Amino acid sequence: MEVLDERRAKGIKDEIGKEAGTAPADFDKDEYGAKVRAKLAGRDDIPPPSGWQLFAPVIDTFVKEHLFADIFVRDVLNYQQRELATVAAIANMTGTEGQLRFHFGAAMNTGVTEPQMKDVMSILGTSIDKKRVGNAEEVLNSVLNKRGNLNSIIN
Repeated sequence: MEVLDERRAKGIKDEIGKEAGTAPADFDKDEYGAKVRAKLAGRDDIPPPSGWQLFAPVIDTFVKEHLFADIFVRDVLNYQQRELATVAAIANMTGTEGQLRFHFGAAMNTGVTEPQMKDVMSILGTSIDKKRVGNAEEVLNSVLNKRGNLNSIIN
């Protein structure tokens, strides 16, 4: 809101984007959400529930049906754009290393390249707390190393 107020004060008129389309009437949120989550994780199959999903199945339902279905079915952003926005938001929070790890991988699974991830970290470095961006860079390095990229892209 502050950014929009500042832009308005400078005489900048922002165009309102298009409204999102609606999901089909027979939309199965659980199935769609499970497929999206698997795809973002780089999987072709939907793995059986494990760990926290078995411990708190209702949370798994919320994640699949709201986050990966209600939000991802909307046609305003594509998966890659949505993942980049998610990475930027999560990197600016504390205690979100697990989510950040997943979403760095998901962004790259949608086609974001290592140099583009470096650019994201560089931009975040100008906008958020240095400690938080440093933490995000550590998580990114961990993800890259796990993906078989032994040479870190973060200096």
